[in-house]
Amino acid sequence: MSQKILLTGGAGFIGSHTYVELVKAGFEVVILDNFSNARPDVIDRLEVITGAPVTCYTGDVLDRALLTRIFSDHKIDATVHFAAKKAVGESVEQPLDYIRTNVSGLVDLLDAMQHAGCWRLVFSSSATVYGDPALIPIPETSARSYSSPYAFTKLACEQTLEQIAASDDRWAFGTLRYFNPAGAHETGLIGEDPNDIPNNLMPYIAKVATGDLEKLSVFGDDYDTPDGTGVRDYIHVTDLARGHVLSLRALLKSGDSHTVNLGTGTGYSVLEMLSAYERACGHDLPHVIAPRRAGDVPKLVSNPTLAQDILGFRAELGLNDMCTSSWNWVSRRKNT
Repeated sequence: MSQKILLTGGAGFIGSHTYVELVKAGFEVVILDNFSNARPDVIDRLEVITGAPVTCYTGDVLDRALLTRIFSDHKIDATVHFAAKKAVGESVEQPLDYIRTNVSGLVDLLDAMQHAGCWRLVFSSSATVYGDPALIPIPETSARSYSSPYAFTKLACEQTLEQIAASDDRWAFGTLRYFNPAGAHETGLIGEDPNDIPNNLMPYIAKVATGDLEKLSVFGDDYDTPDGTGVRDYIHVTDLARGHVLSLRALLKSGDSHTVNLGTGTGYSVLEMLSAYERACGHDLPHVIAPRRAGDVPKLVSNPTLAQDILGFRAELGLNDMCTSSWNWVSRRKNT
C-alpha cells in the first residue's frame, strides 16, 4: 500500500510541483490549501498532468477542526508543509499576520499530527534565516539571524522544530532552506502565478515579457560582482520539488532529522537572468538601472553539498531551462 502524505499549500507554486513529483514517486497525496495565493484551476491542471483525481481540502492550517477532520478521514504517514505567507515587504507591514499564519499555523499542524500519531514532517524554510552571511557559498553551519518579520517566522519555525525533536525522539523533521525557485513544469500547465506585482525577479521579468509590466528596475549596478548587479542562486522548481521527495523518503526510511540547503551552488546576476529570459521569449525586455535597495547584499549563493551527501540531491536543470519553461508557462497562460 502506498504511503499517504498531507501537502499543505499544495496548490501553490512550489506545492503544486511537489504534488506532481510525489505522485510520480508513488505516494498518495492529500492537499490542504486556502487558495489565498493560488488559483482553483490548479487542481484541474494537476489532474491533467498526473492523470488521476486530486484530493483537496479548501481551508486553512489555522483551522484546527479541519486539521482534525483530515487526520480522521485519512491515515497520514507524513506531512510536507508549505502553507505560509511569503512576501518580505508585506511582512514588514503585517507582522502579526505573518507570525499568526507561519508560526501558529505550524504549531496547530504539529498538534494535529501528534494527536494522530504522525511523526514525520518536511518543512519549507528559507535562505533568509542566514541574514547577511559572512561566508559565501553559504553552508548550513552559518549563523542564523533575520532581517524581516518573514525571515523571523522561518527562523522561529526552525527553532520550534528543533525544540520538539529534542523533547521526543518519535519526531523527525526535514528542514529545507530554499534559495530562489524559478521556472515552471515542462508541460506548461502549472507555474508561478502571483495575484499581484511579483516580489521575486523571474516572475517580474516574466510579466515584463508578457507586457503586463512596463519595465524591470535593476536595483544597483555597482556591486562587487562581474557585471555590477546582484548575484543569487536560482533553482528550477522541479528540482526543488524533487528535493522534497528525497527529504521525505529519508525521513520515512531512517527516522533521522536533517537540515539542508536546496540550491545549485551557482550564482546568476540580475543582468544574466534578464539576458537569458530575452533569449527564451525572443525579444528584448525594457529595463532601467535604479538605486540600490536597503538590505540587499551583493551575492547569496548556497553550498549544496550537504543535500547531496544526505539526500543524494543534485540539481539537474539550469538557467536556460528555468527561463524557457517559465516563458512556456506565462505565454500559454496569457493566451488562455
